[in-house]
Amino acid sequence: MTQLALPDEVEVVNVGLPMFADAIREQGRPVQHVDWRIPAGGDLAAVAALGRLYGDHAAAIDEANAEVVRRLNEGVPQLVGISTVGEAVPGYAGRMILHSGPTLPYLDHCDPLRRSMRAAVVAEGWASDVEEANGLLARGEITLDAANHHDAVVPMASAVGPSQPVFVVENREGGTRAFSSINQGPGEVAWFGRETDAAIARLRFLAEIGGPAVRRIVEAAGPLDILAIAAQGITMGDDLHMRTQAATNLLTRTWLPHIAALPDDARESFAQYLGGNHLFFLNLAMAAAKSLQLWAQQVEGSSIVTTMSRNGTTFGIKLAGSPDWHITEAPPVGEAMYYSGQGPETSAKDIGDSAVLELTGMGGPAAGGSPAVAAFLGGTMADAAAATEGFQAICAGKSSRFTLPPMGFVGTPLGVDVRKVVELGITPKVTTGILHISDGSGQVGAGVAAAPVECFVSALHDLDRRLSGTDRD
Repeated sequence: MTQLALPDEVEVVNVGLPMFADAIREQGRPVQHVDWRIPAGGDLAAVAALGRLYGDHAAAIDEANAEVVRRLNEGVPQLVGISTVGEAVPGYAGRMILHSGPTLPYLDHCDPLRRSMRAAVVAEGWASDVEEANGLLARGEITLDAANHHDAVVPMASAVGPSQPVFVVENREGGTRAFSSINQGPGEVAWFGRETDAAIARLRFLAEIGGPAVRRIVEAAGPLDILAIAAQGITMGDDLHMRTQAATNLLTRTWLPHIAALPDDARESFAQYLGGNHLFFLNLAMAAAKSLQLWAQQVEGSSIVTTMSRNGTTFGIKLAGSPDWHITEAPPVGEAMYYSGQGPETSAKDIGDSAVLELTGMGGPAAGGSPAVAAFLGGTMADAAAATEGFQAICAGKSSRFTLPPMGFVGTPLGVDVRKVVELGITPKVTTGILHISDGSGQVGAGVAAAPVECFVSALHDLDRRLSGTDRD
């Protein structure tokens, strides 16, 4: 019998489990790892749906997706005015509070959002204190609805009534208009789940001074190309979700002559508020993103996600061309940095409409250009780049508007494709703040929340049923 000699040199291609590649690499041998995994985690029904959506329906879906990406990439949202929830937001009527995330009965909402709702009710003058507000809300005497149902978005635990000022943002190319409340700023504020006298006073300040001041500024300055400033902010280290400091500073510089021209009774207080609010641009970016998503939402037969929102209890998404929510439990915020004395046990679950940014090339897709975000993702720019690369794997296109200098000026990923999410088991990662779970003390840290895969699986099956004309489970 002839004995075969073992080779002196070994080069390995490893498919699947990375531990085998790591073991070979530790022995000093060359290895190429292929990150392969079972599609859809081995879920046979999901694999069958993927077969149809990548098979018979692929050409039509890809055509629809290309149009969605075009709309997200080419629309030019402009700030055209300031109004109030009661005056401008479509479908608003009666005593209504608009809130982040999908809808729920009052008592099913998380503690921070219930506190924000109570603060909003008192600020509107519908109750004399938060205890009375709690009774009105618990008895259903005040209507609660998702801001998303009214072409609006609000961040974190925001809850807003009719007196609150809103940015009015037009996407003229698509004929869509979106709204977002004016950012309340840091500290003792209702959008952080606080219901103190100071939090209520901030809401009244925005209604009585802040909103009218911004209205004067916008009337004097004229329409603002929001995403042109956002693009500059991203090249300066913003992700436009967790960090909006550069974009806020650019906007303040743009508006400075008009801030200086405010009436004496508003100038100083507004300047103090704006000077201490590094997140002011966040809500503007959200409204811009929403205006593009509303345009993208009109495309039939697409597998692109056009709504992604959370209320601290549930997490929901919608696909382009469909009005249906796909909802599951909200995830915790992981990869986090906490304030002293805080940790996972004191943290509320992921919350806010601001995940609209991740669907529009900002937030997580822009992490690879933000040293500030890198601190939450392992501490190196390579870790931040990995977050962007995760979005690249599940997106249908890339932005020509937002580019990342540390990654060779590559465009940020654009258009989360539900097929790729389910196939690869990679869900969007949302950069976000963290609120205290129960004591009303406000923000306790910041981190990254991984979207739950279950709602994407549900959306995949819904798309399959709609395109196949069947009632498959």
